[in-house]
Amino acid sequence: MLSYAARRLLGAIPTLFIVITITFFMMRAAPGGPFDSQRRLPPEIEHNINAVYNLDKPLIVQYGLYLERLAHFDLGPSFKNRDFTVTELIAQGLPVSARLGLTAMAFALLFGVTLGVLAALKQNRAADYSVMTLAMIGITIPTFVTAPLLTLVFGVYGLSIFGHDIMLPVAGWGGGAGINMVLPVTVLALPQIAIIARLVRGNMVEVLHSNYVRTARAKGLPNHLVVTRHALRAALLPLVSYLGPAIAALLTGSLIVETIFGLPGIGRYFVTGAQNRDYTLVMGVVIVYAALIILLNLITDLLYAVLDPRVRFDR
Repeated sequence: MLSYAARRLLGAIPTLFIVITITFFMMRAAPGGPFDSQRRLPPEIEHNINAVYNLDKPLIVQYGLYLERLAHFDLGPSFKNRDFTVTELIAQGLPVSARLGLTAMAFALLFGVTLGVLAALKQNRAADYSVMTLAMIGITIPTFVTAPLLTLVFGVYGLSIFGHDIMLPVAGWGGGAGINMVLPVTVLALPQIAIIARLVRGNMVEVLHSNYVRTARAKGLPNHLVVTRHALRAALLPLVSYLGPAIAALLTGSLIVETIFGLPGIGRYFVTGAQNRDYTLVMGVVIVYAALIILLNLITDLLYAVLDPRVRFDR
């Protein structure tokens, strides 16, 4: 398994190189520049600024200099946040995005797996149809719709439950206070709950009709043991493959959610960096995102082998 992991990590280097190359030239192809503004700078000042950041050199030379920085694990300075390097900005934003993403995924797994198992056990009944209807709604409604709706309901108008008015913060991080995380975590978790519930329900239905589950029931095992010991583990195996890219997406933050709720995560940095043509900041976020996807996909593959004894990486 260690040799397989080493081969996968070595194979990730060309993938990262391709991602870096495509992103670098796409950013440079976008109209405008990092120092364009409504107020035109004097030519001498503009020339000096471009020289400081090597923007006066040919594009291929800029690309080579950037690769040289990366070889020393240096993501470079931010063009707009001049008091910070890109590494410092990502170090500030990633913990925020990671905390939001992991919390949302934890709730998504808890509720998604529970609802999926319930729907499978009540196949073609009211509970099954209800769960699948709600799951379809959760998948089809995008976060840029659910975020403003929840903001209006719980943050602007408020909601009265048993005589108690519930008002939640609609913006800001608040030092990571739990109450500030309720709305963004809910918005991030809802589509994941829907997707996980559908995945688990489909896998569970298939497993419950398999021969070894019938055998377990024929031996007289109680239904809850059949589900927990035999069916659930097999039903969750395909879910493991989905979790890799899903967790990577949540860890790096939702661009829309962090922008709507004013959260200082790296998703928001990516949006502002793209708007301001902050080349190095956008490149840094893309590299972190690509590296996380590669690493988490490797972890899920290794975890798959641990959960399923039929999978081996000896070759």
